[in-house]
Amino acid sequence: MLSVGLFVPVLPRLVADFLGGDQVAAAATYGLFGTAFALMQFVFSPVQGALSDRFGRRPVILVSNFGVGLDYVVMALAPNIGWLFVGRVVSGMASASVSTAFAYVADVTPPDQRAARFGMLGAAFGIGFVLGPAIGGLAGGVDPRLPFWIAAGLSLLNALYGFFVLPESLPPEKRAPLSLARANPVGALSLLRSQPQLLSLAGAWFVSQLAHYVMPIVGVLYLTFRYGWDERTIGFTMAAVGFAAVIVQGGLIGPGVRRFGERAAMLGGFCSGILGLAIQGLAPVGWMFWLGIPFMSLWGFGNAAANSLMSARLGPSEQGRLQGANACLQGIAGLLGPGLFSQAYALALASPGQAFPGPGAPYLLAAALLALAAGIAWRATR
Repeated sequence: MLSVGLFVPVLPRLVADFLGGDQVAAAATYGLFGTAFALMQFVFSPVQGALSDRFGRRPVILVSNFGVGLDYVVMALAPNIGWLFVGRVVSGMASASVSTAFAYVADVTPPDQRAARFGMLGAAFGIGFVLGPAIGGLAGGVDPRLPFWIAAGLSLLNALYGFFVLPESLPPEKRAPLSLARANPVGALSLLRSQPQLLSLAGAWFVSQLAHYVMPIVGVLYLTFRYGWDERTIGFTMAAVGFAAVIVQGGLIGPGVRRFGERAAMLGGFCSGILGLAIQGLAPVGWMFWLGIPFMSLWGFGNAAANSLMSARLGPSEQGRLQGANACLQGIAGLLGPGLFSQAYALALASPGQAFPGPGAPYLLAAALLALAAGIAWRATR
């Protein structure tokens, strides 16, 4: 995740440089880069999950890390926009191993502790995304291709660590046969229909993931327009959001689930997210927006507990397939979220005389979606 975050600040600039500084063309092309990456994640997450159910988690994780490291070398050396696009597509294919990572954690963790362990993975992701862009921005100031070289080195070192240290978590007797029906998005999603409660929990998890896209899609535009914040203030706010999420997912989910149980943690997390989104969407001044950050961070309880409840309903041979299905749902959310929230924001700004909902409309829409997720989750776990 640190490697992924490293080139976030410089990839748009590199695309613009290849296109002669044309910002309009660069924006359209960069959007295509993002769509292609999300599509590869959607297609290959269930593939990697099914392969890990058949051959074990370790080889899939190692191949993914070596593949990503070598692909970053290609992107660092890319002589034109075509090669850079190919590198982005390949990185989407190779890095679709989050499903395998979650399946590994499910293999080695008792069911009653999985929510806490999934939260720790979420904390690791958060740390990577907080530190990665900061380091990448500094390295990009030296050379726009330097972050790619650093990312490649980190990924290859990660692969070497996995090769020499990481043990296999799925014994041969618990592995499942490989079939085309399992190793594709449709086949992976069909697993969720095997149990009504599993399907409902997956629906709640999907709607929660969709609501979460409001922040990366319209967050910067909203904070700039409504509060007049500059890059420094926005950067500080985003860092505060990231660190708050890390504290919750890395330190609070485990004790919270042990104290209140997974169902209460899931519903409480979703309700906290609803409150946080409502505060941020209605806040007339910037300091009130900050009041929503603690509630937003507690949202992490909901996603971790929902994933744990889903994992507990399947055996060891299906954990990779389950996490592949979850990754597919997240990929669909990633494809729908940008259009949904950007259009909601555009429609809100097109009616400046309207007192409600105003520019905070995307956040209130996300709160409504999360309320739907909470309702589905409550009904599924009665």
